[in-house]
Parts: sequence; C-alpha cells; structure tokens
Amino acid sequence: MDRFQHGGNVHESPPRGGWLDFSANINPLGLAPEIHRVIQKAIESIVHYPDPEAKELRKAIGEYYCVPERNILLGNGASELFYLFFHTLHPRRALIPVPSFSEYERAALAVGCEVLYVQLREAEGFALDVEGIGRQIKRGDAVLLGNPNNPTGCLISPQEILYLADLVEERGAWLLLDESFLQFCADEKRRDSHHLSMSHSQVITLESLTKFFAIPGLRLGFASMAWGLRKRMETGKDVWNVNHLAQLAGKVAFKLSGYRRESRRLVAEEDAFLLEELQQLPGLKPFSPSVNFILLDVRGTGRSSTDLVKAMREKGILLRDCANYPGLDGKSYVRMAVRTRGENKKVLEAWREILL
Repeated sequence: MDRFQHGGNVHESPPRGGWLDFSANINPLGLAPEIHRVIQKAIESIVHYPDPEAKELRKAIGEYYCVPERNILLGNGASELFYLFFHTLHPRRALIPVPSFSEYERAALAVGCEVLYVQLREAEGFALDVEGIGRQIKRGDAVLLGNPNNPTGCLISPQEILYLADLVEERGAWLLLDESFLQFCADEKRRDSHHLSMSHSQVITLESLTKFFAIPGLRLGFASMAWGLRKRMETGKDVWNVNHLAQLAGKVAFKLSGYRRESRRLVAEEDAFLLEELQQLPGLKPFSPSVNFILLDVRGTGRSSTDLVKAMREKGILLRDCANYPGLDGKSYVRMAVRTRGENKKVLEAWREILL
C-alpha cells in the first residue's frame, strides 16, 4: 500500500450502480441546494478569471468567525495551505502526533523538513498528551495537530490549545491547527481557534470547507493567521488558486444555518446508531466518534484491515484501510465514514455477511 494513499477512488472501475463510498468523510447530506443553484447559474461566468483577492468570500469568512479579513488566506483545499506553509517558512523539524492525516507529513517532507513522530496511545483512546507535546516543542520548529484528529476523532479542548499557543509564542515555534472536521461537532464541543490569529503570531488555524459542505471536487479551504504572516505566505501561492465557482460556493455556504444544524443533527444521530450496531458485531472494536467517521480496531476478527477492506470492496463498498497510517500497526484498523441511515444499514449488513 502506498505510504500516502488516501481512501478509495470512486473513479476506479466502478461497479454497476457505482461505489458506496465510506472511505471519504464527506457530509452525508450532500450538496446543499443553494450551492447547487449558485454553481449552475454561474457556469457561463467561468470564461472570466476569478477574483484574485476573493474579496466577497474572505468577507463572508471574516464575518462568520469574527476575524479580520486581512488575517484570512484562501487555499485550493486546506491541504494546499500546509504545503504553502512549509515552502514559505521552511521549518527544520516538525512534531506530528500519530496516527494523523498523512498530508501533514507529506507537506513537511516536500521541503526536506525532518518529521518527529509523537506516538498517541490506544490505551488512552489516542487522546493527545498536551503536556507531553508541550515538553517536546523545543525539539521542533512546528507542531501540527488535527482537532478533531483524523482518523481517531479525538478533540483538543480550548484550554489545551491556548496552553500550546502560549508555548509556541514563547519559544518561537509554529502551531498549525487543522479544524477541518470541527463543523461536524455538536454545539457544546465546537470551539474553533480562528480568534487566535489576533493574539498569537505563531499560530495558524486551517479549515477545509469541502468536507462539511460536500464540495471536495471544487477544492476550497482557508487559514487564519497574523496579518504579516498572511502577506508573507500570500506571495508563495498561485494568484488564482481558488476558482470562481469555489468562491461563489463558499460565500453561499456561510449563510446555510439550516444546513449546518441539520448536518450536525444527522451526524450525531447516525454516530450513536452506528456505534451501537458496530459494538454488537464480532471482532470489531469501534472507537466512540465525535464527528462523521469512526475508527475500527479489527484485530478481534482474526483478519487484516486490508483483507476486510477488500471483502467490502467486492460488495461495492469503499472503506479506508488505515494500514499506511504511521502510529498504527499496519494491519488492525479501518476507518469508515458516517452516512445516511439507509446507507449505514447497507454497510452494517455487509459487515454481518463478512463476519457472521
């Protein structure tokens, strides 16, 4: 398995009727009608270049997160911004708790940055040891954290984030917070960190809009950071890195309060449903989800993650084999998305057919 391979490719030899994709963590509600309409209406306008400053989108983001527009940097997905960070600032060593999203490491290696793993412990539910990270900050120039983390779903509290933010300011290191899945969290757990751009010059908070608003094919993300840093990073990117349709979709997205509420309600309901059902299947150990995906320990089945993902694939279902995640053992973990009730019942039936 390729070291940096992601989930299943829906374009690769699809079965009749297409794949049922549980490998990508996209909002199960799908594309909002309002976004569909604005894209459809704007098709003719792609004969023009997009606004290089994306003024209206940056204004919408600033108003939603109460962050100055000048602190906002847009990206062709959040991943582009990780690469832009490393190519612009060239840190020598990056601390990355593992398991975590592989693009953190890939972006670091692209500029020859040394990656220092910080192992998360399964016995502790893969929770981040914030004080342990704090003690190790002096070993690296940058710390990359997912909140919630992918693939474990673990959250970091606002108090813990502030503790680390203060530490990197003191020591002149960088803290990159990836909050791409935070929009899926229930209200009481959803505390974003974008406000830190106004008080901590060494902190960057990144977010993908493609997952929550189900527009991965458009590619759209943003980061909040100190104004001077944003100007510095701006010079390293393509001036038209966010296309016209993505800008329009993003502007509409921040007005969709009903869509956001329904998405969170659906994910919370299906999280609970899937967790209860998966716990009853022999050999599977699901970790309690906080957002729209669930990590499964499959050691109890007596089969490898790769074997089980292949068996599901033969049934037309794509899962994420976690065999290439540093920090996991290469054969014991699978991640599956949380989708609609009908789709979730189909994947559960497939699990029963394979395991029973």
